[in-house]
Amino acid sequence: MRRFTPLAGLLLFAPVLASGCGLMPSAEDKAASVARDRAGRMAFVLRTSTSLERAEDLGRRASELNNAEVMKVTGTSTRDRGGVQIIVRVEGRSSTFDNQDIVVKRCFEIGFDHRTDDQGAPPQVECPAGAPLKFGPWPKGAALPSEARLRKAVPAVPKGGRADEAKIRAAVAGMRLDPRITADYLTVGDTVGVSLTAAPLYTNTALDCVLVRVAPGKTSVFVPSRIQRMPGEGGCGPANAVNPLPPPH
Repeated sequence: MRRFTPLAGLLLFAPVLASGCGLMPSAEDKAASVARDRAGRMAFVLRTSTSLERAEDLGRRASELNNAEVMKVTGTSTRDRGGVQIIVRVEGRSSTFDNQDIVVKRCFEIGFDHRTDDQGAPPQVECPAGAPLKFGPWPKGAALPSEARLRKAVPAVPKGGRADEAKIRAAVAGMRLDPRITADYLTVGDTVGVSLTAAPLYTNTALDCVLVRVAPGKTSVFVPSRIQRMPGEGGCGPANAVNPLPPPH
């Protein structure tokens, strides 16, 4: 009779153990999965939390995300045919059984199209050669005049008088404001409303505006609430200067 030794038992089970280990992902595979998950979160953030349309702006915003290196930007605007594509290089980390850090870098292409907020997980692509792209600071919008400057420039009207739109237009023109600022006027009875609006850098964001109400005995300068300054709300129009909307609830 042959005796069954413990060593023989281990040898019998060795193929099974080996095949089982083959099913477990390697540390590099785990690191690559971390990079893929990070790229997916980046895509979600960029697609749902910004209203940017220009390719350069999207690339600049992507470069600000933690752990993202922007390697390539193609397209011009999300509203153009084909939209905008950004290739980001993302780092993923994992550890081996003996606590050695494994670091990988993978590239993913994030697509942007105005027709949808989320286009799914970004696919992995080959990393472009060269260093990550560099972006300058964000452009600054036109600076609106201060309340004090407007009060000083716009002619006041005494009680019993009547605001003169032509004189107010001339006074605003004499301020030599940034040409990106739009001035609108409205006369209702003895009162003139003035709206100064800075051209927005991005769509679907609150407008930057200041309103002036020139009435007999009182000149008011104020900025509407953010809700009223959203596109389509009418808070930055001269009518809101003449008859201010009630504050939002």
